[in-house]
Amino acid sequence: MHGNPTCPRFALGILLALLATFAHSANPASSDPQKTDADFPFQGEYVGDITHDGQAVRFGVQVVAMGDGKFMAVAYPGGLPGDGWTPPNTITGGGSREGERKDARVKLTGVDWGGVTRQAEIRDGAIVVVSDSGTEIAKLSRVNRKSPTLGQAPPKNAVVIFDGMAATSPPDTSKLLDGRVADDGLLMEGVTSKDSFGDSFWHIEFRLPYQPKDRGQGRGNSGAYLQGAYEVQMLDSFGLKGENNECGGVYSVAAPSVNMCLPPLEWQTYDIDFTAPQFEGDRKVSHPRISVRHNGVLIQDNVEIQKITPGGTQSNEKNIGPLHLQNHGSPVRYRNIWVLPKP
Repeated sequence: MHGNPTCPRFALGILLALLATFAHSANPASSDPQKTDADFPFQGEYVGDITHDGQAVRFGVQVVAMGDGKFMAVAYPGGLPGDGWTPPNTITGGGSREGERKDARVKLTGVDWGGVTRQAEIRDGAIVVVSDSGTEIAKLSRVNRKSPTLGQAPPKNAVVIFDGMAATSPPDTSKLLDGRVADDGLLMEGVTSKDSFGDSFWHIEFRLPYQPKDRGQGRGNSGAYLQGAYEVQMLDSFGLKGENNECGGVYSVAAPSVNMCLPPLEWQTYDIDFTAPQFEGDRKVSHPRISVRHNGVLIQDNVEIQKITPGGTQSNEKNIGPLHLQNHGSPVRYRNIWVLPKP
């Protein structure tokens, strides 16, 4: 850890970290896909064609569990984010679960751009769009997208920070300060790499918890701090617009070009190309730059970061620094973390 502990920014970062440690929500938070609730099977992504003016139009829909049987739904003409949809047009709606167990279904209602109320049901693993009389007019099937870089092996000369993929017991946390693992062998939040790095390529796999009753920054919050100073936000922002404080955002600096956040409890990837700040003596002559691929899609393209982002472990900018995975009170899990220093 660098810098003067009396520095206001440093003190603020420490205060935020301490507050996060005690900021656990009273609402349920599951880091295990086998320990969820009756709403969990319905949330997720759906894709299919809907006929409009005699033409088949592809739609993607993200269904978000909001707790106590309530749901939000966002429809994307053209397909899902990163797979056919062209921002910004969406149709939003909502609904609730009816029935229990195998007879359960979710009834959804939304208003399209023409002001017409549309109705649908989620049943048997699909969204079924129905007419006013209840006749089926379209079906959108559930899909489970996977990042193309999920499980990617570290290349030659890469430094493995944490594996979590191999059946080692106990998992190797020797590259981490305060490394903690859960009972399933996955890395827990609130850790920092022992080594420091400058210009580098990073691969990080993370899984956001299922917290249907929480909202905003209290819902699956963590972050990857490059050099302990520049945060790429991790947050359950599935189905949201995609702001600079949501998943894929360079916190307080740049929103992602598209929100590629997958549903909670799905493994996701960050592939990050980071260029460190440059100095001549004590004078900074160039700001750091970052490009981020979230689940394989470029969402930050050579973004210049002109300031340290809030909540990190470093108070001063350096040309090298550690990776920090933030503890913001949510049970986020990580695996397959490695870094390839640039020549």
